[in-house]
Amino acid sequence: MRLSSDDLPMFFDESHQALAGRLRAAAAAIEAVEDPGRHVTEAERDRSAAAALAEAGLLELVVPTTAIDTRALCLAREMLGYVSPRADSIFAVQGLGTHALVLAGSAEQRSQLKAYARGAGIAAFALTEPEAGSDVASIATRAAPTADGYRLDGDKLFISNLGIADHATVIATTEPGLGSAGLTAFWVPLDTPGVTVKPMHATAPHPIGALELRGVMIPTAARIGEVGQGMKLALRTLDAFRVSVGAAAVGMARRALDEALGFVTRRTQFGKKLSEQQLVQAHLADMIVDLDSARLLVLRAAYLKDTTGAKVTTEVSIAKLGATEAAQRVIDRAVQLFGGRGVMAGAVVEHLYRAIRPLRIYEGTSEIQRMIIGKALAQGAT
Repeated sequence: MRLSSDDLPMFFDESHQALAGRLRAAAAAIEAVEDPGRHVTEAERDRSAAAALAEAGLLELVVPTTAIDTRALCLAREMLGYVSPRADSIFAVQGLGTHALVLAGSAEQRSQLKAYARGAGIAAFALTEPEAGSDVASIATRAAPTADGYRLDGDKLFISNLGIADHATVIATTEPGLGSAGLTAFWVPLDTPGVTVKPMHATAPHPIGALELRGVMIPTAARIGEVGQGMKLALRTLDAFRVSVGAAAVGMARRALDEALGFVTRRTQFGKKLSEQQLVQAHLADMIVDLDSARLLVLRAAYLKDTTGAKVTTEVSIAKLGATEAAQRVIDRAVQLFGGRGVMAGAVVEHLYRAIRPLRIYEGTSEIQRMIIGKALAQGAT
């Protein structure tokens, strides 16, 4: 497995070269989590993946003491997408779940970050609701002020890391009539009375569930930042990690291409290797063009985010949209090249086919990214 710092050095510095070496060393242990020979439950695989990430010291990349190094984050997610989409999801959500504390947490809340950076705690990011997905302003979970703090009531849906998480950043409304201006963030222990976690099962296995909040009493100290700051914290959190979704997609696409190349150079049909068939070669050509284009979009956005200090929302959206859509095409072609073997449960490309699909939805759907990009283009043309 190659990593981006090797063949595109213009985007990286020496620290990233060193990180690439660490990632290679950690890859085998993380990939072993998915070994089909280990007869364990999915929940046990989830916990094993979290433990492997902690053992490798990778969680510090998403729970930093200062600003996130976006290029380092993308390198890590490219590797994780390649070896274990499950581990990649846990890794990313650890960052999503703690980032509001990095941005606006109290001294006591921020003191907990070291534990999450070493994997002693696992976090979730409770934003989505049954009637509030892309439309964050429609969040209905209520945080009603009490004499000692707040009472939380509501439902969250599709919350990754539930099942292994001990805390969640919960976005709720303290002033329903204010829409997005009434949203506030809270750091909620998941063992608090009134909190119920209901496991869900995604097409690509990883910890995910629904969160029921019924009369959950939390102190004022659980609030993250100021009242009404929740929308800003949620959007800044998503902005910090969105480009790395593209990097995970690149890792999955790279794995699919490697698997396809291995297969077509072994498989013989009509008296010669599949790799000698011109139509197969055309598929491979399209796959590498999509893959390299995706990687360049992601690395451009990450580099600009790290080095310019400028607002790069459009470049990030281009990278997220371009990389996830391209990776879907690459993986689909890999399945096609495998033929019947590609749709059999347990095949690597079959797993990737299921794993890539959510990335076109998570952290801003492809449609939302198109809206952001199109709006920027239209405004720039006027």
